[in-house]
Amino acid sequence: MKALLSKAAGPPETLVLEETPPPVPGAGEILIDVRAASVNFPDALMIQDLYQFKPTRPFAPGGEVAGVVAQVGDGVTRIKVGERVLASTGWGGFAEMAVVAEKGRVYKIPDKMPFDEASSLLMTYGTSHHALKDRADLKAGESLLVLGAAGGVGLAAVELGKAMGARVIAAASSQEKVDFALAAGADVGVVYPAKLDKDGQKALSEEFKKAGGGGIDVVYDGVGGDYAEPAIRALNWEGRFLVVGFPAGIPKVPLNLALLKGCQIVGVFWGAFVARHPDRNAANIEDLFALYEQGRIRPRVSAHYPLERGGEAIRALMDRKASGKLVVMME
Repeated sequence: MKALLSKAAGPPETLVLEETPPPVPGAGEILIDVRAASVNFPDALMIQDLYQFKPTRPFAPGGEVAGVVAQVGDGVTRIKVGERVLASTGWGGFAEMAVVAEKGRVYKIPDKMPFDEASSLLMTYGTSHHALKDRADLKAGESLLVLGAAGGVGLAAVELGKAMGARVIAAASSQEKVDFALAAGADVGVVYPAKLDKDGQKALSEEFKKAGGGGIDVVYDGVGGDYAEPAIRALNWEGRFLVVGFPAGIPKVPLNLALLKGCQIVGVFWGAFVARHPDRNAANIEDLFALYEQGRIRPRVSAHYPLERGGEAIRALMDRKASGKLVVMME
């Protein structure tokens, strides 16, 4: 089989396409004939040895896939050969075949769900659903500010926020990206500048407050950098600030703001939640499938790449050029 491999730590340009032996499923594992693998920010970090998990090289990036079950190992009873599934692989998805544990990682997909959308559901919507439901306890009628609203997790947060009855403010780095998020259901949009000084941070905070009708109840921050502080300053009393990701850098936040606003700064680590609470995560995934079949959420795939160009897809994500999801297709 063909696989796009990381053989040494480095940027996406270091990935190489090679023929490798197909993996063999062990006890409790499933072999998937991969049809689509979505691109996520952990892929960019992992190939540079900057992520929490460091796989043994050589390895293929690609943390979530969709395809058809080709073989099952001993003890697998819930999933059968020939079924259409999506799976959380962690890594190994940028390959024509991938092995994954059945328990807590593989889910049958609706018959009408295409593989590219299926491969784009688990990590982005799983992260955002866990963030808004479990970590923020978002309520109908509250205001939700989404930073990086045109990206994969950002768009998922926009759609899920609307599904939960919130008033959603979409913030992104260009009018084109804001328009993309508005088309996904956001109520209002804010374009933030590429760089911020202190005066710019104050002005942006006021803009966030205005967009929220005087303040923000929940901030979903998938950007970090200089955008975190103005978002926290825009929070209402007892607001919640969700720490999701840092493509713009890890922010340094004055903690006196948490005191002055009585707010919560809440970490969101979906992968650890899945490992610690598989039953709760499985229930959340069922919620997502129900929302998909109701037409209330739908992954927006903006570009497809063949396997040999998977590195280009990761590069586009790293350079923050993507709106929606980027997907590597195996055929």
